[in-house]
Amino acid sequence: MTPRTNYTGPALFSYGFRPFFLAATLFALLVIPAWWLIWRGAMALSGPFMPVDWHIHEMVFGYGAAVVAGFLFTAVPNWTGRLPTRGWPLVALLAVWLAGRAAVAGLAGLGALPVLLFDQLFLLTVAAMITREILAGKNWRNLKVLVPVTLLWLANVLFHVESMTQGAADMSRRFGIGLLIFLVMLIGGRILPSFTRNWLVQRGAQRLPVAFNGLDAASLLAAALALLAWTFAPFGWPCAVLAALAGALQLVRLSRWCGDQSWPSPLLLMLHLSYAAIPVGFLMIALGAAGLLGVAVGVHVFGIAAIGGMTVAVMMRATMGHTGRPLQAGRALTTAFALVFTAAIFRVAGPGVALGRFDGVDLCVVLWTAGFALLAWRIGPWLAGPKQYRKRPSKPAAGPSQVSA
Repeated sequence: MTPRTNYTGPALFSYGFRPFFLAATLFALLVIPAWWLIWRGAMALSGPFMPVDWHIHEMVFGYGAAVVAGFLFTAVPNWTGRLPTRGWPLVALLAVWLAGRAAVAGLAGLGALPVLLFDQLFLLTVAAMITREILAGKNWRNLKVLVPVTLLWLANVLFHVESMTQGAADMSRRFGIGLLIFLVMLIGGRILPSFTRNWLVQRGAQRLPVAFNGLDAASLLAAALALLAWTFAPFGWPCAVLAALAGALQLVRLSRWCGDQSWPSPLLLMLHLSYAAIPVGFLMIALGAAGLLGVAVGVHVFGIAAIGGMTVAVMMRATMGHTGRPLQAGRALTTAFALVFTAAIFRVAGPGVALGRFDGVDLCVVLWTAGFALLAWRIGPWLAGPKQYRKRPSKPAAGPSQVSA
């Protein structure tokens, strides 16, 4: 067997974030227009899920799971000090993910139970591969990352079971979305203040993000309780009160990270804006639980603005950092994020806004698709191509003009 240190294969499979960020980006680019055609009655599915279940399942356990895998296969080598997983194991894992997408869409012509077995393999394999790396690196404290991955795997299994037994995966939809939101709070709560602090220190700022403390822990606990209430009992005052409390605490948490100073850096501002969608989403959930708002509003704020926005921002930044590009979004990537984030506003507005024959849902699809098209165009070649190694400028020998200066 060729040692992993001697990897000479395609750059796409040299690091875990590369194939899965690219797969997630291209999948998001294609799957939402496909959903729009299904929703408009121009296309039909032959898989085991109802159309709405297929749409939500593929955004959570297709797109979302691919981004999570890419993030973990990037983070774990940093935690363990071991070489990244690369080569044929990544090829095989990507094939498992693709097989799951084909099976769920009905392209393989399988029944509900075989589709479940195919689809659950991806997250199960990711958990096994991550476990092996953490144990081999004796990095015991990061074994806790297996908890959210295992829960996401369990939510996927329950999604299939609920669909088979109840006809629709009502509870499991919220469970999957809630788990991704909690992951955004966990990971965002770690990287957002850290990146902001580093950037502000470089600029000599006096006010810096507050370090993790009891308020952060309380806000995460309140959010977990609210998400559980939303999952199992989404209507009524208990869910409304818990969601409102969680939203308020998340807003306070975010306000301590100096987001108002981050506007000169689009990459940082994207993270702050995406996180801000979480307290807004909790407020929408609270209003929906109280019967004052449609239940789909909170779902789309969470799904498009919070999860979509945060994953886009993280994929941009991680791709730049790990492929040797400067951490500068530029016009194309800033526009890509703006399009995806704005798509949430039009989706929430729905039929309430119109541009000719197109309503808010149609415009949301256009904005989302355009945003991911720009993202794929910009970072796709970086993900598939070799890493750039920037040379540090050497110090020139002091000449007469330099001495006099």
